Amino acid sequence: MNKKVILTSALFAFVTTCVLAQEKDSTRTNQIQEVVISDTKFAQSKEKSGKVIVKITQEELQKKSGQSLATILNTVAGFEINGNQSANGKNLGYYVRGGKNHQVLILIDGIPVTDASGINFQYDLRLLPIDQVESIEIMKGAASTLYGTGAATAVINITLKKSSKKSIQATAYLNIGSNNTASNERYNGQDFNQGFSLNGTIKKVNYLASLNSSETNGMSQIAETIPNSNYDFDRFSRINYSTKIGFKATEKLTFDFFGNYDKVTNDYDYGFDNTGFNDTDLNLSKSNQFRFGFSPKYEYAKGEFVLNSSFNKIEREYDEFNTWTSVLEKSKYQSRSIIIDAFNKYKFSKAFFLVIGSNYQFHDMASQTPYGSIENDKVKFNMIDPYFTGVYTSSYGLNLNIGARLNVHSEYGNQFVYNINPSFNLNKNIKILSSFSTAYITPSLYQLYSEYGNLELTPEKNSTIEGGFDVSFFDKKLNFNVVGFYREQDNSIGFDASRYINVDGSNKAKGVETNINYLINRKLNLNANYTFTQVDEALNRLIPKHKANVSLDFSATNRLFFNLNYQYTDVRKDAFFDGTTFGVVSTKLDSYQLINALFKYELVKNTLTIFGNATNILNEEFVENIGYSTRGRNFRLGLNLNF
Repeated sequence: MNKKVILTSALFAFVTTCVLAQEKDSTRTNQIQEVVISDTKFAQSKEKSGKVIVKITQEELQKKSGQSLATILNTVAGFEINGNQSANGKNLGYYVRGGKNHQVLILIDGIPVTDASGINFQYDLRLLPIDQVESIEIMKGAASTLYGTGAATAVINITLKKSSKKSIQATAYLNIGSNNTASNERYNGQDFNQGFSLNGTIKKVNYLASLNSSETNGMSQIAETIPNSNYDFDRFSRINYSTKIGFKATEKLTFDFFGNYDKVTNDYDYGFDNTGFNDTDLNLSKSNQFRFGFSPKYEYAKGEFVLNSSFNKIEREYDEFNTWTSVLEKSKYQSRSIIIDAFNKYKFSKAFFLVIGSNYQFHDMASQTPYGSIENDKVKFNMIDPYFTGVYTSSYGLNLNIGARLNVHSEYGNQFVYNINPSFNLNKNIKILSSFSTAYITPSLYQLYSEYGNLELTPEKNSTIEGGFDVSFFDKKLNFNVVGFYREQDNSIGFDASRYINVDGSNKAKGVETNINYLINRKLNLNANYTFTQVDEALNRLIPKHKANVSLDFSATNRLFFNLNYQYTDVRKDAFFDGTTFGVVSTKLDSYQLINALFKYELVKNTLTIFGNATNILNEEFVENIGYSTRGRNFRLGLNLNF
């Protein structure tokens, strides 16, 4: 029997045994009611939400020490973050429920982040270090009613760390790891990550300042076509500065200000084309992001008013050697975005509240390339979106969330979206959920105004139906949920021979997600999920039909913690342009399995913690993208210090 099949069968047999063989444990755990914000923009109990929401807490993030933000998201049911196992400089692909990057909206502290100069407006998760993150909340399904353009398959709301209640507190961390492929086992330090923060609260003022620096070497971005061909290592470097200042003017009125600067520099190779000449030591890219904004909040007797605002500027520069002219060519892209979101919650009664808001966005871009230039005074648009959401939670178990949004765009007119989201708590252990939601994706500035642009483009439209249930047993020690989804995508933006166009027809994605969490006893906790995804052929690239994650936590003592993680990713389709035949070639990527492990030990209580992890322990050779390198067995050691 194939060793992969044996390993998979053994692991799932172990999961089944754990679930069926519950230990008798006289200790009753105190179940803390989980609070979420994604489906209303205000905190409410998760049991009253009818959406599929996954929350990754700070405690859970600490159990994944040494992993990147993309790698952590890749373990969520329905998610395939392509490129998270490749060289750090490689672009990431966000494939959620059969969708692509432009259908996933990313928020930082509740404010959308985008790169308005990118082809699809997508935000680069490589800019953000996981060490600055407090928690992550993921809401799957169409959500344009609350969040506007881009929220078609998921909303990822990343909350950054907050100030300590102490007058002054400092944290510092350092970790070092190897960075190599399965065929090149060098376990010397090639991946460095370090940083510190200073934060606290003094009377009515809270503050936080943090610095992170990362440096990676040791891998070529492009895979070696011939073993031991000594391809050039592609360096990746990132530095992040972040500041927050909050002022509590009164018991009801607060002001929060933020600012951050992020810089990424990395070497990169030519795209894979099957010629064997894709490696180079001359290409270099630089990305700079500057964000600042403020968020005043006012609470009153029956509600709360919030104003989120931000200014975001991103610059990307590329030095790329032209092999035809033997000239190092330079390209530069620049974008600016202003986002203002004002919304108010009014509580009419204990059972019903209404959220009314309006969102304003302005984007422009400029570019200078060897093939032409775009000026930002001509390449811009704005949007004004009024919206509302009403939430009803009854005493007999019915919960209802309905809402609508009108997108008023300066270029293509209006777009209307809505959602209907009923759920029902049969009792404290069983919840049935369902929803029908619509979404839209605005054409990007590049798709509208570049040399390939088309000002007649209109938004892509998405609609999603979800249904499922959430049950718990054994005093909520065992939690299990199943959700089915069906999504239709219309008016997609594609490319013909010379420009971007709206593609006629509809494409569909459907699937099932399951999650299980089992607190076996006070020391052992099991988490597992499985996703089945089926998409129409037009969408079928880099999307696994089957994907599973299993994680076992073992708290040996109050200070010593172990984690074992397993991931299975099914076969996927890929395609590339063949430089020898000048045609597009379709290919199939084999399935693969990864086993990772981690330990943490608190040397000094509440002060000093050390950790170590091993990834791809079996050193499996696999492919994420045709022609690109992936990581083999690697190790990492680190420490965290609080004082």
